[in-house]
Amino acid sequence: MSDTPTPNDAVAAGGEPRLMDCPNWLYLLREFDSLYRHGSAGGSAAIRGHRKRVRDRLSSAMARNPEMTERASQAKPVTAHLPRALDLGERAAMQGMARALREVKDQLTWEYGYDRISKALSQKYAYCEILGPQGPVKCDSLILGFVLFAPNTTYPQHSHNEIEESYISVSGAWSENNAAVFAPGSLILNRSGDEHRITTGDRDPCLLAYAWTGPEARLAKPGMKLSSTRKSKLAP
Repeated sequence: MSDTPTPNDAVAAGGEPRLMDCPNWLYLLREFDSLYRHGSAGGSAAIRGHRKRVRDRLSSAMARNPEMTERASQAKPVTAHLPRALDLGERAAMQGMARALREVKDQLTWEYGYDRISKALSQKYAYCEILGPQGPVKCDSLILGFVLFAPNTTYPQHSHNEIEESYISVSGAWSENNAAVFAPGSLILNRSGDEHRITTGDRDPCLLAYAWTGPEARLAKPGMKLSSTRKSKLAP
């Protein structure tokens, strides 16, 4: 018989469950650690530095064994595409991440992150925070999560002030600023202030893992805003 505690054991004992009490969340974070520890930087010093910042902050957060914060699960219209995205992920290079995410999929809180969002985009996009100030796993210095896009989606031009962001493809094909097509396992880095727009293929959904690093005050209140319509039209 296993002596490993469960979330229910922790609650029954009068305490809140911690990360080490929740194997599915722990394994999911270990998949993030593996991506940022063992993946290639492609010879880029900037990407190499970003990867180190992510894994150092993640290692520190996991070592603290933080209390888990219970958040109500929440779906959005785009999450109807999640089963297909996970199926595709399990067939390709990111199968470990896709399988780990499947184990917690019914506990995810999908959000938009914007005060105002168009009706069209609200049907085709949402994200969920896994670790961070608002995530079930608390961390002030790093945000990890997933963003899901329906097929044939354009995520408008935007940037992040004081936040450095990376995306790693879990499933589906996508492009950023019409510059290249990224397949599962690909990583792209956006530095603070970099304007970027995402488009997805017309047949399958696209699921991306993301990481944000930056000042704690900014991560707590990222102030997500889409670029102005005029500025978007001028972008590539």
